[in-house]
Amino acid sequence: MQTFFIVAILALGFLITFQIAKASEYVAVLRGEEKAKKQTNKVNAFLLLLFLIFGLIGVYYCNERLKGRILGDPASDHGVLIDRMLYITIAVTFVVFVITQVALFWFSYKYQQSDDRKAYYYPHNNKLELIWTVIPAIVLTVLVGFGIFYWFKITGKPPRNAMQVEIVGSQFKWEFRYPGKDSILGKKYYKKITGDNPLGQIWEDPANHDDIYVSGDPMHLIVNRPVQLVIGAKDVIHDVGLAHFRMKMDAVPGTPTTMWFTPTKTTAQMIKETGKSDFVYEISCDQMCGSGHTRMRGEIIVESQEEFDVWMAQQTPKYFAVFPDKNPNKPKTDTTGAATPAATTATGQQ
Repeated sequence: MQTFFIVAILALGFLITFQIAKASEYVAVLRGEEKAKKQTNKVNAFLLLLFLIFGLIGVYYCNERLKGRILGDPASDHGVLIDRMLYITIAVTFVVFVITQVALFWFSYKYQQSDDRKAYYYPHNNKLELIWTVIPAIVLTVLVGFGIFYWFKITGKPPRNAMQVEIVGSQFKWEFRYPGKDSILGKKYYKKITGDNPLGQIWEDPANHDDIYVSGDPMHLIVNRPVQLVIGAKDVIHDVGLAHFRMKMDAVPGTPTTMWFTPTKTTAQMIKETGKSDFVYEISCDQMCGSGHTRMRGEIIVESQEEFDVWMAQQTPKYFAVFPDKNPNKPKTDTTGAATPAATTATGQQ
């Protein structure tokens, strides 16, 4: 029923517009087309001037009303630089926007058709052509230069103390892998992917034996410690979007990509700053990847080093989940088959 009313309203609006247009044609015939055209030009020129005034007021109002309310301040070191570059770009383009739009709408009003004025044709001026070609070219070159500089900084080599986290996208979920005590992510191969080996880890590689695999739970990061994300995909192209950190990177099947940043605010700090008790750092997929694209969402928990260590201690390497007999922390049993109380095992994501 709601759809019917929407269609009916649209049809009625079209019909009213059509009738007004037809009535205007009849009025033009009665008054004389030349006189009607001049009157129409005068009305349109006035409306364009009003549009300019209220449009600029609307731009200012929306900026003041929404500034900082959607995402808040950046929560990473690179995010501060990205925001700064964005503000500079907006400032430069805003100046150009105001000058060109004011000139456009004011000229439409000021120089509307008049019998007392003859049109002046000004087809070419080399100096003007040079000015509005060279100056924008220089400004854009500087802006692009800053963009390239930040891009290579984000995708370049991370600091020595950076932790690594692998994030892999597939329709329509995110999977994570953390290196163990050796701080090395083990090798993997897509042909090794099975039900109990979702990332295709090569078990013959000793570096895989302490890697932690997580799926369905949030990614855990440490505040004020750099992290390098090793990004991949298992089916189609996805995109890791981290809006609160001002970061994003394509996840391409068969071609790992990387980016690094340093989280500067814990989840608890962001909850306090935003006043939202349900605040979470979100991982969105910023590349259309199929029918479930809009629900491909992950979460990040940024916490202290101590909290991260406690969480890691509760995880079991995927290798021991697949080969439980090789787990040195596996509970030992006595001759009766009962587990000895001295042996304990860590619980975690399987």
